[in-house]
Formats: sequence, structure tokens, C-alpha cells
Amino acid sequence: MREFYSKGKDEIMGYFDTSEQGLKVKDLEKLREEYGENQLNSKEKKSAFIVFLEQFKDFLVIILLVAAAISFISGNKESTIVILAVITMNATLGTVQHVKAEKSLESLKKMSSPKARVIRDGQKQEIDSSELLPGDIVLIEAGDVVPSDARVLESYSLMVNESSLTGESESVEKISEVIDESDLTVGDQKNMVFSGSLVTYGRAKLLVTSIGMKTELGKIAALLDETEDAMTPLQKSLEKFGHKLSIAIIVLCIVVFFMSVARGVSTLEALMFAVALAVAAIPEALGSIVTIVLAIGTQKMAKENAIIKKLHSVESLGCVSVICSDKTGTLTQNKMTVKNLFVDGKVVDAESIKIESKIEMGLLRAAILCSDAVNVNGQEIGDPTEIALVNIGHKYNMVETDIRKEYLRLKELPFDSDRKMMSTLNRIEGRDYLITKGAPDIIIDKAKYILRENGDIDLVEAKDIESIKAANIKFAESGLRVLAFGMKEIGVRI
Repeated sequence: MREFYSKGKDEIMGYFDTSEQGLKVKDLEKLREEYGENQLNSKEKKSAFIVFLEQFKDFLVIILLVAAAISFISGNKESTIVILAVITMNATLGTVQHVKAEKSLESLKKMSSPKARVIRDGQKQEIDSSELLPGDIVLIEAGDVVPSDARVLESYSLMVNESSLTGESESVEKISEVIDESDLTVGDQKNMVFSGSLVTYGRAKLLVTSIGMKTELGKIAALLDETEDAMTPLQKSLEKFGHKLSIAIIVLCIVVFFMSVARGVSTLEALMFAVALAVAAIPEALGSIVTIVLAIGTQKMAKENAIIKKLHSVESLGCVSVICSDKTGTLTQNKMTVKNLFVDGKVVDAESIKIESKIEMGLLRAAILCSDAVNVNGQEIGDPTEIALVNIGHKYNMVETDIRKEYLRLKELPFDSDRKMMSTLNRIEGRDYLITKGAPDIIIDKAKYILRENGDIDLVEAKDIESIKAANIKFAESGLRVLAFGMKEIGVRI
């Protein structure tokens, strides 16, 4: 059974011998032996000594080693020591860089190792995601990273960002119903979630179907492991240069040797002169200069939070002339920001909101209350659109956690693709208000009154509708995503 999206809840649970109560603790050891750990396999790491020896595979380095050997045989020990010292320094620099990059990558893996909330033997518990097993019942919510491939059993407005797998930057709404189709792509499996995806909204109960290298992310990792390392443009250039240089030096030495012999110089002296010429012609410092320059480039990249494992990879980026990419997340930041507000018949720039304006600040407050995103110490959790609403509030000292604590949320109606709206019931200054955000056309059709800048509440007129629709069209034509907000008082509290 692989097409879990086309199977019912009971059928999948029967396949994995599990239930709503989760796996039985007594079965965990047996299952772990069968399935292994929930982690991606990686190639066996090379020891520092092997990495050090690999630094001597470069053709120019081989030429230098030959020159060092000839210098030693000819009795020129000073040249031998200098050449070997330069080669050893180059190899040491390359090895140190490789080891540092390995440690940095390991640190990143440890930082990104998530926890998972599971139900086992009917008890909720938190475990390392590496301990997950097929058949586990997992609970996820906004801000979590999906720890494995899983079938959605219960979805409460669950939305997941699967851009790492599909390239689609928009969050995908997940369902729990059976999809009666076959051979669906990852992006079309709406009742499945996949390892490494980010939950941006809602919560859900899942049943783990695949772990480790059996996940969709694991398949990608397997393909990457099969890819062989290619030589960088710089390595190719240096190798070509080394071949041409070695041929030129050999030809020159042979010519000099025979010319010396022809001039009556003894064969031994002619040979020693030719060898000395060969050693002098080899650029001993070239390797060290290249290594030092690349090491400096690597350190600069590290300051920009880019970890370079191999020194020569730095130069490869400099050889790129054309980059083909999807714009979202590469040419753009994959972040939403509030650009304009439309209140009481006028457009207000998001950077020019007046703090003393009750209608403008009231709109910001409504936007924060009717959303679930948070931004705590720079860590943004939630739907990108809602994060934009929270961030604009921060600019005007409206922190979402404080606002939501002050104006308590009593109830909520999560976003629904049919309603195209989200609503929350909040208590504001002793009164209960239903705050709604959604598609402008839906909100406009439901609106009966309009709030003015002076605080008056008037009946909506045809000219009001026309100006709102015109603003909606103008914003949309500018490439902006448009949201409308509405409020309704529910009863009166004294």
C-alpha cells in the first residue's frame, strides 16, 4: 500500500496495526528494528587524515612533489624544504576549512532537529522526531515542521507550506477526506503532509506513513547522494595550466640540457642545471596564493551566513553568468508586507498611518485580532499574509500578544475556502464585536454600514461601494493581495 491518499482512515490504521490510541509501547522496539530511525542517511564521513591526503591530488601539487624529489636528489635541500612547507600549508588550510564546515553543518542539523507530539497507548507525549515510527499518531499546529510523511486524519483549517518539495510558495490547505484518484503528484495529495514542510496555519491529527529515507524528502536525499562531485571551473583551469606548464618545462629543460652538453659542459653539470631550471620555473607559491584567496572568500561568505564546505566552490559562484530560478523566495523574499490601506474613501500609505487616527489604528487592531500569526523576537510563525498584518502593527507599537490579551478572543470561525472569510469574536471595551477578514467581494456584499473618519456610522451608499470596488481593482492591478475587514457588534454589555 503506497497510495495512502486514496485509502480510508480505518483501512490505513489496519494496515499499520494502530488505532486512535496510537502505537502500543510494547511494540515499539520491534517496529524500530523493522523500520529504523526517522532520519536521513548520509555518506560515511571522511576522516581528517583522508581529507588531508586528498589535498595532494591536484596536478600542480604533484608537479611540486616531483620538483621537491628532484631537488632532494640533486642535493638542493633548501628548495626541497621550501616546496614541502608550501604544499603542507596548502593541504592544512584546505583540511581545516573542510573540518570547520562539517562542524557547522552538524550544528545546523542539531538545531533543526524538531520534536514531535505523539499519542502512544492513549497518552500524549513529546519525543524526538527521529524516534517516530509508521503508525504513530502525531499532533501538529502552526509553527511546527512536519516530522515525517503522514496521512491527515483530522484537519482543523490546516495549511502547510510545501515549497521545499513542490516549489509552490503559497500554503496548501489540507483535508482529511479520501481522494479517489491514482498516480497523483505530491502537490495534488491534499490529504497528505510531507517531511520538512512548515505548518503555517491551523492544526491537525496525522498518521505517520513513511519515515527516514522512505519519505519524499528522503528520496531527494538519495538522489543527491548518487550525484558525483564535479571539478569546479577553477580546478579545471589549474589542471589545464599545470599540464601545459609541465610540458613546457620538460621541453625547455631537455633543450637546455642538450645545449649545455653541446657547449662542452659535463653531462652531470648539464643535468643539474636543467633540474635547477625546472625547479625555478615551477610556481611554488601559486597553490598557496590560490588557497589563501579562496579561504578569504570563504570567511566573507561565512559572515553572510553561507557555509562553504570546499574552498574551490567559492570561485564557482563567480563563474555563474545566468541564473534560472522561480522568482518567489529567490528574486523576492517570499514575505508579504502591507503596502496600503483604504479607509473612508481614501488610500493611506502603510508607512504614513496616523497614530491619532481612530479609524486607521482601529483597522490595524482589527487586522491583528482577526489573525493567528505571531512574531516573537524575530521568529515569525503563521500564514505569510497574517504575518504581514502583525508586522505592520509592530511598526506602530501594537504588539499582537498584548493586543490579543487586552481584547480577549471569545470564539472564532477559522478561514474556510467556501466562506472565503475568517471571523473572531472579541471583547472590546466591554462590548462583544465580531471581526471578519476575507475577500473584498464577499465582505462588500455583506456590508450594510460604513465607519467614517469622524466616528459616524452611516448606511452604505452606492458611491461607497463604487469607491471600494475601484480601490480593490487598482490594488489588484498593482500586483497587491487585497483583504477587506468588517466589524459587527454582538449585543451590548454594561
